[in-house]
Amino acid sequence: MDFDILLPIVVFITVVISIFSYRKLEKKIKVLFEDRKFSTRDTILMAVSMGAMVTVIAFAPHRAIQILYIAAYSYIMASFIYVILKKWYVAVFPPILFVLSYFLYWNICVFNLFAVVFAIIITVYLGSLFSWKTTLVFAVLVTVMDYIQVFITGFMGESAGKIIELGLPVLVILPTYPAGTMIGLGLGDIFLSGLLAIQTALKHGEKAGFLTASMITIAIFVFEIMLFNFEPFKYFAATIVVMSGWIASLGILSLTRKPSVFS
Repeated sequence: MDFDILLPIVVFITVVISIFSYRKLEKKIKVLFEDRKFSTRDTILMAVSMGAMVTVIAFAPHRAIQILYIAAYSYIMASFIYVILKKWYVAVFPPILFVLSYFLYWNICVFNLFAVVFAIIITVYLGSLFSWKTTLVFAVLVTVMDYIQVFITGFMGESAGKIIELGLPVLVILPTYPAGTMIGLGLGDIFLSGLLAIQTALKHGEKAGFLTASMITIAIFVFEIMLFNFEPFKYFAATIVVMSGWIASLGILSLTRKPSVFS
């Protein structure tokens, strides 16, 4: 029976780092956004926008996508470093390193390093904008969107193929061990994992956040076993796997604590 431990480990470590980073930077991030929270309307628009972006990428020219992502990532990275250190002359170096690496020294290790860094930055940045309620709304909507774009329109697969061709770090691509193949997971799925873990930690305590990270990791591990041994699909809506792990963690919390963990 083929299985993989590398991707689940990378996801777990990334989510745990996101939890610790959010705890450490929470006050600075809240000051940046003036303690603002997404409304339900904002959350719906964000989920719809993510779905629309997948469609745009499927049809947009390669060069336009490349320029858009490099510019967006450079800005996000610079602004994040500036929020932490308040020194613009330090904040400009990581984006420069990213651009130089992308054009001059781009390999799978550097690709995955920047992908993980971006996943952590986005999770920490946006984590403070969600409440428990809007997290529930976003998680459901983005899962539905993911299902539609993967299984109904097929645009998720087309977009992923185009992004991989351009070498943009919008997903992690890892060799599987010991299965001996390759597998990719989108940053959106890692962001959702981190967001759910952070919000669960905020509502039910840090141990609950680590439990969420653990159960999502186990869900990914089990899903990969099914994928490698039954091969029913080439692309899958990984948000369903993430949600399964999160729901399992809330189920465990209900059994060990109080029944109203969703409220």
